Amino acid sequence: MKNPDSKKLVPRAGAAYSHGWKVLWKYFITLLLVSLVVVVAVMPFAIPANLAEFDNNYFSFMAIAVVFGQIFTIAYSLFVISPLDYGVKWIYLQSVREKKAEVVEVFDSFKNYLNVVLASLLTGAIITFGIFMVIIPGIIFACRLVFVPYMVMDKKLDPVKAVEESWRLTRGHGWRIFWMSIIAFFVIILGLLCLGFGVFISFMWIRLAFASIYQAVLEEKGELVEVLEEQ
Repeated sequence: MKNPDSKKLVPRAGAAYSHGWKVLWKYFITLLLVSLVVVVAVMPFAIPANLAEFDNNYFSFMAIAVVFGQIFTIAYSLFVISPLDYGVKWIYLQSVREKKAEVVEVFDSFKNYLNVVLASLLTGAIITFGIFMVIIPGIIFACRLVFVPYMVMDKKLDPVKAVEESWRLTRGHGWRIFWMSIIAFFVIILGLLCLGFGVFISFMWIRLAFASIYQAVLEEKGELVEVLEEQ
């Protein structure tokens, strides 16, 4: 639980990244191990590509391999990667709240598996629909639904309610979240310039920043105490 005497977070992009940077080094080992779990989880994505490359001269088999590879990628992303991503965000949120989490808690999302998968599917469908509407609505939807994973993991909401709550909480903060995404792009570029390990640092920092602004918005609206009491 967050120390009641600690400084209150402000829902600003700079403040979120600043706080995320401090939390990163306080819980670095745990967060790094969690990131490595995700890296191991995404390795099967390489299998379909390897199959297609191996049979490059057999066009019919390659076509079948590509189709099944795409189906596998979509299914694996939805049913495995998405729950792990929710679990990672849960651990990062606990770190922002100055509560030391165990690496194994990355799998806590599987305890609420159906809601996590459906929330991921619903969010993805809304954002995709927005992108088809001349892209800009998709960007708006992505910014306004950025809190959905926290709604599912933190408040244990069902997918529809999580979308509604994320939309409500991000009202008035959409531009800040958008600028945080722009900053994230440059943070990743900076990580790439620092070779492979820098990318790990970049993604960890970005996740902590977004968890921080979620925490800050809850504090601003006076809803943090309610959430902690529910846990």
